[in-house]
Amino acid sequence: MDAQEMVSKEECSRQVGLMARRIALLHYFFSKTIISWLGEEEGKKLISEAIWAYGNYCGESVRKKVEEMGLPLTEENFDKAPDLPVYGWDTEMITLEDGEVRPIALYCPIAASFKELGSDAEKIGRLYCFVDQAKYNAYNPDIEFVHTKNILDGNPYCEFLVRTAEKKGKG
Repeated sequence: MDAQEMVSKEECSRQVGLMARRIALLHYFFSKTIISWLGEEEGKKLISEAIWAYGNYCGESVRKKVEEMGLPLTEENFDKAPDLPVYGWDTEMITLEDGEVRPIALYCPIAASFKELGSDAEKIGRLYCFVDQAKYNAYNPDIEFVHTKNILDGNPYCEFLVRTAEKKGKG
């Protein structure tokens, strides 16, 4: 490819979508194999543990980059060290009835791949989404990420809430 060659946003999104599909397929087939070997309960437990470790790694990488920039580990600074491409997803901001603004994903290429594989894949794919909670927890345990809606739960889009983590009391 010539150094001056330009790629359109559409082509870039298509290429990201192809890789996202491969990630979804890898997750699905690894997960299906784990569940067939260990049974549903133990298999999902192991998958969730692996996704949490994966998310922790990603969140620690973001944290390190933000710290190297000399910035505080705030919600606003999380996106200053991105670990996902901006292309391939269809995102926007919505305003709730109370005036709160939240990000949503109208299209996620990973979720679309799970949906294409059917309801079994959607359930297994939903475990993948917990990477987001793990990322934020590793970045800063005082910040919590919640999927208030998720395409893989049957919602029309994914809606995200990022807030100060609720402290769990002892007892």
